Amino acid sequence: MGGTMTAESVHHWPVPPQDGYTVDDLLTLPDLPPHTELIDGSLVFVTPQRYFHSVVIDLLVSGLRRTVPKHLKAVREMTVILNRRDGPEPDVSVVRAEAVTSRLQTRFDAADVLLAVEVVSPDSEARDRDTKPRKYAAAGIENFWLVEMAGQDAHPVVHVYELDKVTQAYALTGIHHDLLRTSVPYDIDIDLATVDEF
Repeated sequence: MGGTMTAESVHHWPVPPQDGYTVDDLLTLPDLPPHTELIDGSLVFVTPQRYFHSVVIDLLVSGLRRTVPKHLKAVREMTVILNRRDGPEPDVSVVRAEAVTSRLQTRFDAADVLLAVEVVSPDSEARDRDTKPRKYAAAGIENFWLVEMAGQDAHPVVHVYELDKVTQAYALTGIHHDLLRTSVPYDIDIDLATVDEF
């Protein structure tokens, strides 16, 4: 018997609860695709990423780990629990070292995250530029970076934000094209021009 295979015929997707999913569902539902996120109680599946996305994450993680103090850790693609209906997965995070409790760990609490980084992808532009920064700020994550692809040579540009404790919103503190140098959450110096080496 012939027939076209579709995602629906291969997978039996769970029916969402009436009030949406919670982080408990995100962490316990079987067979979710890798890098599934929970935003506003909805499961968000990640599409295949561009090479740019991968190499920029590698560049940033390498640069962050080069100077990270012992009380902090730079990690990639780990779920961050913001509240019971939001469990996004920043591309890169800097977390308190004491929050790393096991090599089997799959998540961190927002209170343990000092920096969340999103590398913009075509399928996630609105989430990366608007939804996630608002949610990270509301959860009290003090630093946020948004990385865009720019120019004909498709190089990374990093927009650095700090949380304004009065407005509980992020304020832009710098846009970095070639060299990312900042003192928060610790002294960081990353040569963005070396992205081609990754």
